[in-house]
Amino acid sequence: MTRIKIIVSVLFVCCTLFSSKRVEKVNIWLIGDSTMAPKSAKAYPELGWGEGLADYVTNKAKVHNHAVNGRSSLSFINEGRWQAVYDSLQKGDYVIIQFGHNDEKTDTARHTEPFGSFKQNIQKFIDEAGKEGAIPIVCSSIVRRHFDAAGNLKDTHGDYITGAAQIARETDTAYVNMAALTRKLVSDMGPEQSKNIFLFTQTKQDSTHLNVAGAGIVAGLFVEEAKAQRLPIASIFK
Repeated sequence: MTRIKIIVSVLFVCCTLFSSKRVEKVNIWLIGDSTMAPKSAKAYPELGWGEGLADYVTNKAKVHNHAVNGRSSLSFINEGRWQAVYDSLQKGDYVIIQFGHNDEKTDTARHTEPFGSFKQNIQKFIDEAGKEGAIPIVCSSIVRRHFDAAGNLKDTHGDYITGAAQIARETDTAYVNMAALTRKLVSDMGPEQSKNIFLFTQTKQDSTHLNVAGAGIVAGLFVEEAKAQRLPIASIFK
């Protein structure tokens, strides 16, 4: 064997060994509505908390944010958006599920009943993710910044929070109560200071959607709770 052939053979073996030892990243799939979703540049500084989550993962994981503005659990399924995620799932992936904001809408394309079709849709996500070996995590919706005259934060999601908690419990699925976490955050900040994490600009006053700072803070709440519960996903957070 010539010297060149020996060098080529050694390089081939080294590359093969390196390739075989390379660890694929864990995928984190996010499905939900505008409060979680990525935004276009023209929407700046609006941002969903799912985008903020990317700053908390280690280099062992990759976030795929499939949340979309205006979607409910029903429309997300009917538009084929869940199927696209499902077709990409691999064993060991995580699927973070957060719906409710738009399930309460009255139009037939989005409306679900909190203890009926809403729970059924969430169970579909749970069951089908599990079938592919992925690990689902159910989240309740984040709060809207709606204060009453006395400065108390209103409940604008009602039974959809309860429904999310119920289906997580009934299916023995990890549950992160984002409603409770963000309620404490926004309540503690109060009516004025809380504007700093929502979309309040000179031209827009939006008490539903987060700004860049808010997206990072709310994502941090999810990460802290995952660590507090010792959920498996916590191992891929910084």
